Amino acid sequence: MIHEHDCHCGCHHHHEAEKEHLQDKYQQAFSKFETHLHDEDVQREVEKLLAENKAKYNTPEVMRHLLAAVELTTLKCTDSDESVLRMVEKVNAFYNEHPDVPPMATICVYPKFAKVVAQSLEVEGTDTTVVSGSFPSSQAVLEVKTIETALAVNDGAEQVDCVLNVGEFLSEDYETAADEISEIKAACAGRPLKVILETGALQTAERIKKASILAMYAGADFLKTSTGKISVSATPEAAYVMCKAIKEYYDLHNVMIGFKAAGGLQTIDDALNYYTIVREILGEEWINKHLFRLGTSRLANLLVSAVVGEDINPF
Repeated sequence: MIHEHDCHCGCHHHHEAEKEHLQDKYQQAFSKFETHLHDEDVQREVEKLLAENKAKYNTPEVMRHLLAAVELTTLKCTDSDESVLRMVEKVNAFYNEHPDVPPMATICVYPKFAKVVAQSLEVEGTDTTVVSGSFPSSQAVLEVKTIETALAVNDGAEQVDCVLNVGEFLSEDYETAADEISEIKAACAGRPLKVILETGALQTAERIKKASILAMYAGADFLKTSTGKISVSATPEAAYVMCKAIKEYYDLHNVMIGFKAAGGLQTIDDALNYYTIVREILGEEWINKHLFRLGTSRLANLLVSAVVGEDINPF
């Protein structure tokens, strides 16, 4: 594990020497994975994978899997108790009328609305999720991030999404970036934690791969692409790199880490891109709501329409 901070030699190391030692541990972790990636190669590999495989997944069964993966999301500055309650009531009403339709994985909101969702959601199999830890920037002191998370869990959050401290990661302060994830994970009190890498800010395949590795070792149960709050959100290329990291981590440690695409998902074709990448790289074992998610506010109506066979807009 890369969080082995204890020294047993009885001596007192200088802070900088200790930090350098810890940084070496992160480099050792990275060295177990293929991190020397070229963006052009990744793009070609993704284009080939989708061209060869996507068409076969455009089936009614896959539409049901895609709907079951949806995290219906509202993360607007105009959100209120009333607007969030209205959204939940629409979800309740739809599934009351269509009990044969697969339930969506979660409803995802800001932490202050966790109690509203948890107390009003009536759909069995749909959880309450919050974005926590000073979403979307992650620019708050750690105590604020952990307290916000703990309060949301206390209010009924069953899953938590937090954002990697991208600034610390890009500064190569891997110790701080990883420790923050570990502390937020502890505040989740056993609930699953999804770590948002904000891949558009990381920009390169190599950084996305290293951020994926760091987040998994720090305690992430899921890797998530994006907040949807910056200009470049989820891309198939980022998903490809993240899924490769998840596969390599599984091969090393026999631990299954989930994948969530979020930010900019607007069409069924977008959803099929991510389904195809997950299915082809990670395998059928990952195609369930415990390991595969789609964070979206736009796509749910399209997927529901595809599943029930008529154009409807229940949400």
